Amino acid sequence: MAVHDLYSKRQKALRGEIPDVFIFNKIPYNLRVQIVQIIKGTIGKRHIGPYVDKPAEAYSLINKSLCHEYGLFSLFPNCENDPPELSVLNFFLVTEDVEKAIDVIEFSFLYIEKVIKPHYTEYIYHTDVDMTPDNSIAELNFRFKENGIGYQYESGKIFRVDSLYIHSEIIKPVLNLLQNPKFKGANEEFLKAHEHYRHGRNKECLTECLKAFESTMKIICKEKGWSFNSTDTSNRLIQICLQNNIIPSFTQNQFTSLNSLLESGIPTIRNKLSGHGQGQVPQKVDDEMTRYGLNLTGTNIIFLIEHSGL
Repeated sequence: MAVHDLYSKRQKALRGEIPDVFIFNKIPYNLRVQIVQIIKGTIGKRHIGPYVDKPAEAYSLINKSLCHEYGLFSLFPNCENDPPELSVLNFFLVTEDVEKAIDVIEFSFLYIEKVIKPHYTEYIYHTDVDMTPDNSIAELNFRFKENGIGYQYESGKIFRVDSLYIHSEIIKPVLNLLQNPKFKGANEEFLKAHEHYRHGRNKECLTECLKAFESTMKIICKEKGWSFNSTDTSNRLIQICLQNNIIPSFTQNQFTSLNSLLESGIPTIRNKLSGHGQGQVPQKVDDEMTRYGLNLTGTNIIFLIEHSGL
């Protein structure tokens, strides 16, 4: 479905009614309806005739998976015999649990990206659809932004977005770089960091940030044949990377503060706030510090991978 620049939208923009601060604890009903329309338009309807019912397979898998993860026989009480499509989409429309609504979005678009997209030619042979997988993902992210809802779908996951600039300039490039199979471990850790952040598990987020940062450097060292120990900490790994001229020698003078930046960034945040005993008073890692650590991790990973040439 195309996105239209309606007169009413333009007037809202002129009046300053377009949200400029992201919301995380609410998904408005009109946005839910738009997302349902995107899902239905992409999963589609079966052609008339003796064809495999691919859309029914899709909704059945989504429904069964959600029920299994929630420990339920059906998403609605005593509705085990409801058609899976109605069960999934109606549950999404009415649930007051925002995280479960996000679950439906994430799982539906994961199916669209990982199952429908790779076999799209075969899929549309059996199915009437209105949207391609790429267009549906693009519209989902546009609708999130348009409604001021701070989430985006990338690489099979829903991410919390605190700044569109940060997301487009740091998070997306990092995810693209980490798609390289060599960086599978670092990718998993970076995705875990985002998942912890979305759920407010700040200490766990910083811990996974450090793991992703260290894993990236260890992979680079291994690929380059540089000597290191599996037990080396981030400080030692930073030194190895700098000593082996990841930074071009003719620009090294411009980066005299890089070592300090890296050493005082992720490792220090983690060590001071989440990596040691809390003492008598439990330490609280606030959202601002966690967001800083997450973004700094992304920036450093981009820098290291790009300058390593891997």
